Amino acid sequence: MRLTFFATLASLALGLSATAYAAGGGGGSMDSTPPKVIDANFTRAKAMIEAKDYRGSLPLLQQVVAKDPKNADAYNLMGYATRKSGDPNGSLQYYNQALSIDPKHLGAHEYVGEAYLMLDRPKEADQHLARLDSLCVFGCSEYKMLKAAIADYKAGKKPAS
Repeated sequence: MRLTFFATLASLALGLSATAYAAGGGGGSMDSTPPKVIDANFTRAKAMIEAKDYRGSLPLLQQVVAKDPKNADAYNLMGYATRKSGDPNGSLQYYNQALSIDPKHLGAHEYVGEAYLMLDRPKEADQHLARLDSLCVFGCSEYKMLKAAIADYKAGKKPAS
């Protein structure tokens, strides 16, 4: 009797799964939002940043945000590229834009904290570390990186651009 019950249960589950896939729901999500298409300029800009061509990546990122003004990742990368180009003060506008779009953007919190350290504003870096602490329940790399940068700053090692 039990075996029949489990066999019936299994076949029902398989039948429902097949129906879900046939209906186009294989992802397990009930969200009907189409997946976000990644802009080719964003991909190229990321590669340029990885190659340390920070200034060269900026026009591409500007094109990305012109087409998609709610792209927090692009604003975050604009801040990063600007800061790494030697302009930590100029990077703040981009990080703040990323955070206004996505207040939980982990990378923007880390990077703006590092920019504040470069500008000798450790209290503001501490505020972003506290925000990361609240967002990263079990810890995250962004929290660890900013915490280490703050410790280095307090030990007299100012972050380099």
